[in-house]
Amino acid sequence: MRMVLAAVAAVLVSGSAAWPADDCHVGSYRFANGAVIDLAPTDEGTLRWRMFDGTVGTLHPKDGSWTSTLGWTDRPDGHAIELPDCARGKISFDGRTATRIAFDVTETTFIGRDGVKLKGRLVLPKGADKVAIVVLVHGSEDSSAVQTYSLQRLLPAEGVGAFVYDKRGTGGSEGKYTQDFDVLADDAVAAMREARRLAGARAGRVGYQGGSQGGWIVPLAANRAPVDFAIVSFGLAVTVLQEDEQETVLEMKLKHHSDAEIAKALEVEHAVAAMVADAMAGTGSLDADYAAFDAVRTKYRGEPWFKDLHGNFMHFVLPLNKEQLEAFSTAHDWHTPMHYEPVPTLQASTTQQLWILGSDDLDAPSAETSRRIKTLIHAGEDFTLALNPRAEHGMTEYELDAKGDRVSTRYSPGYFAMMRDFARDGVLHGSYGRAEITRPRGS
Repeated sequence: MRMVLAAVAAVLVSGSAAWPADDCHVGSYRFANGAVIDLAPTDEGTLRWRMFDGTVGTLHPKDGSWTSTLGWTDRPDGHAIELPDCARGKISFDGRTATRIAFDVTETTFIGRDGVKLKGRLVLPKGADKVAIVVLVHGSEDSSAVQTYSLQRLLPAEGVGAFVYDKRGTGGSEGKYTQDFDVLADDAVAAMREARRLAGARAGRVGYQGGSQGGWIVPLAANRAPVDFAIVSFGLAVTVLQEDEQETVLEMKLKHHSDAEIAKALEVEHAVAAMVADAMAGTGSLDADYAAFDAVRTKYRGEPWFKDLHGNFMHFVLPLNKEQLEAFSTAHDWHTPMHYEPVPTLQASTTQQLWILGSDDLDAPSAETSRRIKTLIHAGEDFTLALNPRAEHGMTEYELDAKGDRVSTRYSPGYFAMMRDFARDGVLHGSYGRAEITRPRGS
C-alpha cells in the first residue's frame, strides 16, 4: 500500500483554484499550441510533470533550479524545466512557455455512508457551458486523492470536469480506512450526487472513473444510482483471491518456471489465500489455517523456485510466524471482500462502460478480465475494452533496470484521451496509440 502523503503547508491560488501541495507550482499549464502539462506532488516530495499525450518525468530541486528524470526512473531525460516565481503563473519547458490554467474550483465536505464526512473538490473548466464530469474513485491507496490526483486538472484542461474526494480515513476525510467495496460504493454514489449538486446547470454527462481496486467499486456504484458512464482503469473482473492466484502464475511464468513448479507454487498460494480469506471474514480457525499454510511452506521452502513467490498479497504473509500473522491480521482488518464476484454486477449493468487494461499488468493480470469483458460485449452489453500492449499497472509502459525490475517510463499513448472522449461523448473515436479496442456490438 502507498504510504500516507506527508502533511503539506504551501497553498497555491490559481484563479479560483486553491491547490494544497508541497510546492506552489502545482497546477496545469497550457502551451501556445494548446498542449497541456501538469505538475503534481509525489510521495517523495518531488514534482511529477505529465503531458496529456502520456509523457511524464520527475522534477528534482537542485541548487535553486530543477532537473528532470524520465518517468519514474533516475535517468536524466534531457528536458530543461524552469519554474519561476509562482506569482508569474508561467513555466518554461525546453524553451517553450506554458501559462497556468485557471479553473472554477469548489471545495466541499459531503456525507458518505453512516454519516461519515468526506472531503471533496469539484474542478470545472472556466465558463458557463455544460460539461461532462468524471467522479474520480480511488484505488487501495491510503493517501489523499485531493492532494495528489493529477486527473482533477488534466481532464478539466481538456474540457471535462472532475470531482475528486478523499476516501474515508484518508486525507481530509473522517472515518476509518476500509476496503469494504459495499461501503466504498455508497461513498462513491454520495460523491457523484455532490458533484451534480455543486455543478448545477453545468452538469452534462456524469459518471465514474476508478483505477485498480476502484474497478470493483465503480460498477457497484453505477448500479446503485443512475449515471451516464463508468470507466475502469487497470481493474479486475475476477475476485481478490483469483487476482492473487493469477499474479502468482504470471510471475512464475515470467521467471521461466516449469508447469510442475507452478503447480507447487499454487499449493502455497492456495494455503495463503485460505488463511487470509478466513482472517478477513472472521471465519475458520487461525490455528488450523496456519498449520496447513506452515506445512506446505515447510515442504517447499528449500526448493529453488520458492524465492520467486510473490503474488498480490501472498508476499506480505509468506515470511510470518503465527504471532506475527495474528498482529498482521489485526493491523490490516480492512474488511476486504476476498470472495466478491464482480461478473453478476457487470451483467446487471445498464451503464455504458469503458475498460482500459494493460497486457503486461502484474498487479492486476488482465488476461481473464479481458476475456470476461469481451464475453459481455459479445452478449450485447454496452461495454468497450481497450487493451494496451506493454502496459502495466497504472497504465504505464516500462523498462527493466539492472536488477530486472520494471521501472515506468510513461503512460500509454492515448490513455488520457480515451477517458476524456468516453466521458464527453460515450464512444471512442478512431485509434488511441497502440491500444487494441473491442467496441460494443453494432458500433
